[in-house]
Amino acid sequence: MNLDPALLEILVCPQCRATLAVDQAASELVCNACALAYPVRNDIPVMLVDEARAIG
Repeated sequence: MNLDPALLEILVCPQCRATLAVDQAASELVCNACALAYPVRNDIPVMLVDEARAIG
């Protein structure tokens, strides 16, 4: 997964607006506030709540 650091600074969870953590192993952006993981496909973050996976 190769994401621009500047992009990561401005991306927030679309559901709760919390900051996101990068999970390189799973190719996901994780919101710990609402326990959702957003997939990253072909180095493009899919920031749709319907596409997110519930964690924990």
